[in-house]
Formats: sequence, C-alpha cells, structure tokens
Amino acid sequence: MATALCSSSALAAAYTVKAGDTLYQVALTHNLEPAELMRLNGLNSSTLEVGQKLNVGDAAQAPASQAPATQTPATRPAATAPRAAASRPAAARPAPRTAAAPAKAKVARPAQASAAPQKGQAFVRTAATRFLGIRYAHGGAGGGGLDCSGFTMRVFQQLGINLPHSAAAQWRAGSAVNSRNLQPGDLVFFNTTGTVASHVGIYVGGGMMANANSFYGRTMIEPLFSNPYWASRFVGARRVLS
Repeated sequence: MATALCSSSALAAAYTVKAGDTLYQVALTHNLEPAELMRLNGLNSSTLEVGQKLNVGDAAQAPASQAPATQTPATRPAATAPRAAASRPAAARPAPRTAAAPAKAKVARPAQASAAPQKGQAFVRTAATRFLGIRYAHGGAGGGGLDCSGFTMRVFQQLGINLPHSAAAQWRAGSAVNSRNLQPGDLVFFNTTGTVASHVGIYVGGGMMANANSFYGRTMIEPLFSNPYWASRFVGARRVLS
C-alpha cells in the first residue's frame, strides 16, 4: 500500500504559481487546455494566487521527453568514434559533421518556436466556441445574454485574462496590431455608431471573427474583411495574449 501511494504521488507533476502567471500561460507551458488545468485542480475560477501549488499532469512524461536529450551526448560520441576509426580519410569526415550539427539546430528551433503560438490559437478558438449561439443582450455579460464586450470578456476569462466590460476600455488594453499581422486571439474593433471602438470581436483566423452580433441577435463567427459592413467600419486591433 505504501509503495502504491508513493508511486501515484510521484506521477503528479506540481507547479508553483509565480507573480505574473495566468491560467492560460501555465496551461500553455504544460501542454494543457485551460479547462483541463482547472479540472485537475478543482478550480472554480481562472484567477491564480502567487505560491499556489498546481497539478499540471503526469510527471512521468517529463523524464521521457528529456531522455533523448540526456542520451544524445552519450550516444553521438560513441557513433562518431567508430566511423572515424574505420574510415581512411579521417580528416575529411569531421568537417561535414561539424557543419551538419548547426544545420540541424537551425531547422529545429523555428519548429519549436511555432508550436506555442499554434497551441495558443487552438485555446482561443476553443474558448470562443464555448460562448457561441448565446442571445445578444445590450449590457449583458452572463447566462441571460451577452453584448460585444461581454462576449470578449467572458472568452478571455477562460484564458486567465481579465478585460473590462466596455469596447472603448478594451480598445486601450494590450498593444496595437497591424491588420496584416492579425493572429487568432487578437481583439478587432469597429466604429458602428460614429464612435471609435463601439464594437469589438475576436479574430479566430482564416479571415473570420467571433462576436456578439446585435443584428442577428446572437454570438457567432462570421467573415471580417470579406464582409463589406465590417471591412468599412474596421478601426484597428489589439493584442492582449502574450
């Protein structure tokens, strides 16, 4: 029994929350969905506290993923030494090998760098989908209905980011993004009443945005720039996901 308890506790990987951490960032770092991280820890809120201990999944996976890194230095010299000894032109082989090693590193680094944004984009689409089809209600931010900024506020709460319940206030959040560099998760703003940033939605990729549409009376995904109405009223975008 004691052995079983020790082995089961060893399988659970723990993470201590640091200043500046959000639920979204912790989940992304440990390859989890925010909802899954909340389920693992029995969380009812996406708000984290500094020093809080979180269960971030199976600790057995970390050593497995690190095993190749620790074994690689041991196996590579063993593989290279016999080849150098067996081949006659010993001076010719080391040069191609030293040139090949940096080439592999350069190829691997861009692939690893692009993995995190792709995972984050999937989180955004998943979070937005949870609030689609809810009826539009002016000033709404709950189960009874959502307005445009209420929709974006609820979606980003799932990612551990708190936004104000106002399109104009959200216009001042994050950093400005050029329309040619939009990424899923960027807030997109429109002038629909003669006032800058009177409507807000979330870009979800592929030229589409999720928003609470008062004309159709519900939250939905629809074209952004291919829709003349939205294209002619677009005023800018802001990035609140790091």
